[in-house]
Amino acid sequence: MKKLISALAASLLSAAMSIPSAIAQTVPDPTIAAKSWLLLDATSGQVLASYKPDMRIEPASLTKIMTAYLVFDAIRDKKLDLNQMVNVSVHAWKVDASSSKMFIDPATPVKIDDLLHGLMVQSGNDAAVALAEAVAGDEATFATLMNREAERMGLKATHFSNPHGLPSPDTYSTAQDLSILALREIVDYPEFYKIDSIKSYTYNKITQPNRNRLLWLDPTVDGLKTGHTEGAGFCMIASAKRPNGKSGDRRLIAVVLGTDSDQARSQESQKLLNWGFQNFDTIKMYTKGQTLATEEVWKGSQNQIKIGFDHDVYITVPKGVGDKLKPVLTHKDPLVAPVAAGSKVGSLTLTLPDGKSLSELPVVALEQVNQASIFGRAWDSVRLWLK
Repeated sequence: MKKLISALAASLLSAAMSIPSAIAQTVPDPTIAAKSWLLLDATSGQVLASYKPDMRIEPASLTKIMTAYLVFDAIRDKKLDLNQMVNVSVHAWKVDASSSKMFIDPATPVKIDDLLHGLMVQSGNDAAVALAEAVAGDEATFATLMNREAERMGLKATHFSNPHGLPSPDTYSTAQDLSILALREIVDYPEFYKIDSIKSYTYNKITQPNRNRLLWLDPTVDGLKTGHTEGAGFCMIASAKRPNGKSGDRRLIAVVLGTDSDQARSQESQKLLNWGFQNFDTIKMYTKGQTLATEEVWKGSQNQIKIGFDHDVYITVPKGVGDKLKPVLTHKDPLVAPVAAGSKVGSLTLTLPDGKSLSELPVVALEQVNQASIFGRAWDSVRLWLK
């Protein structure tokens, strides 16, 4: 099941696209007081708006999303257990005393579950080191795992050198990459993502609040993470899920980087989320396995094949545009067997009445068609020649 969820996430991300300029012009971008920002519709995979999304930034504690992801991987693979007790190293305990900590102690073993809450709720840098050591033995080896996972996710402009995000020239990312990372946590590990919505956590008789102020201000916000260093400024990745009419719930992810204050990162993130929900609709266009058309197959064990999509297809459009979309289907011609189920056989272009293209979606074979016998293939060769 986990592999299936990951595959669906990868499919969603591979189909991610920006709103074409011809359509986006009908909805002016919001003014966001940040060095870099991006708004992703997690339901459709579309980037609704952005500003300098590929600018290299210092991710600060947003790094901890990747740290948590690798711990979730280890729990899934049964290399760690939530109730497992681990020893606290002096190295973890001594992490930058002026930075965020959950206040673990070398004299007291701590549960993995407590460390995860200390990491994502309290933003403890000591928790980040302890978890890195529990997974990989030391920070350097864990950083190697972080970068390997970043490459697998397709984070092309991201590199990690530590598990907490304290300043380092070798730790950097972009709004674009961070939006993908956030989406992967939400889609791949929904059961652990719930930790991000906890408003406060108590460890060692010390209660600390979640630094995501939107958890108190907007009941639809349920994550993800804040970050701050002098170089990074005040940063936030915030996600909200709100009703989406007949299509069920809809989720947006706002990445806001380099604001001037804690208050500003909350205000700008809220502004960005509200702008996305108020100005766009996400429409379910097609269902996984739905037959778009039945096309002719040559030299096959059968003469026809059903084509469609191997995943639910959602598209995000400015409000009022959805009922104006027109589908235009194109496919390989001739379509010659063998044809494997799931292989691309064409594309579906969604256009507006004026003919402008909104998006192009890959169409796949919904069934397998094997080659015909030698006589069948020969006969179809003649038919194709005469066609």
